[in-house]
Amino acid sequence: MSVKVLMVCLGNICRSPLAEGILKAKLPNNYIVDSAGTANYHVGSAPDKRSIAVAKKFGVDISQQKCRQITTSDFETFDYIYVMDTSNYKNVMAIAPNEEAKQKVKVILNELHPNKNLEVPDPYYGEMDGFEHVYKLLDEVCEAIAAKIKA
Repeated sequence: MSVKVLMVCLGNICRSPLAEGILKAKLPNNYIVDSAGTANYHVGSAPDKRSIAVAKKFGVDISQQKCRQITTSDFETFDYIYVMDTSNYKNVMAIAPNEEAKQKVKVILNELHPNKNLEVPDPYYGEMDGFEHVYKLLDEVCEAIAAKIKA
């Protein structure tokens, strides 16, 4: 049985597409990794060009991803749902259909810093260095997630 992981941020154009691409690159092809946003602002769009550029700089291609909004059926499909910040956490928990679904939702940086609820900053309104910072945070935490789910 393959493990399925969903990465979630607000618009699904900056952080979660990066997290999806990074984790996919760290796992064998039989693992399923996807991403979604809590909002529907960018449904059908490609990730932010700065996310695409920073991923490419580190050898990860996310240019073919398409933004989508999280749905209640995602709770049935995915084994792990990682959110980037506490706002995403509240929004995802609000649509979780039951307790079992809520158990799948985790603040992503808690994989490195348990119970601290540290946030992956949203780089959207900043400069390229913010995207690089986010890439490095996600690269580190995705290494830990990959090790955990392969174990």
